[in-house]
Amino acid sequence: MAKQVTRCRWAEGVSLDYIEYHDKEWGVPVYDDRVQFEFLILEGAQAGLSWSTILNKREGYRNAFADFDAQKVARFTARRVEKLLQDPSIVRNRLKVQSAITNAKAFLAVQDEFGSFSEYIWGFVDGRPVQNRFRRDRDIPATSAVSDKLSKDLKQRGFKFVGSTIMYAHLQATGLVNDHVTGCFRYRHCADLASKRG
Repeated sequence: MAKQVTRCRWAEGVSLDYIEYHDKEWGVPVYDDRVQFEFLILEGAQAGLSWSTILNKREGYRNAFADFDAQKVARFTARRVEKLLQDPSIVRNRLKVQSAITNAKAFLAVQDEFGSFSEYIWGFVDGRPVQNRFRRDRDIPATSAVSDKLSKDLKQRGFKFVGSTIMYAHLQATGLVNDHVTGCFRYRHCADLASKRG
């Protein structure tokens, strides 16, 4: 008889893509700037929507936003914006589309200042993932002191759609925070990845 796998409850019963995202990506420490930029775009696009909606459009975003190449996105023109607003494979919200371009420019400025966006964002957790020990999904907060500080700093740097709740989701997704519940089979794996890096 197959062993029952215990996951964070939010990942159950949505879709196979959702489960795969939880099982393979969510909470894994990300040090690659392209992936960091991808999640900045996707988390910003999610505002007011479900994450499953964004996951379903992820490939569309990859195609529409130059495989999440910040240098290319930063050069998008007004004509390109109008074209994107006709693309059903992404969320056709003008503010969100324009914010992706604004954020690409701000992202490049951070890279210039810190050497990489990864170096910048990991500085908010002193280079090591925060290892929370929540037992139930409902215990997990929507924001933290770190996401508050990060959100404020990003806004000062000109980023859009980077409120504290959005940035906490970003920290969780990119593994700066390990918020798998302790009973989830991924909790220990993500914790081990953090310790190996350190």
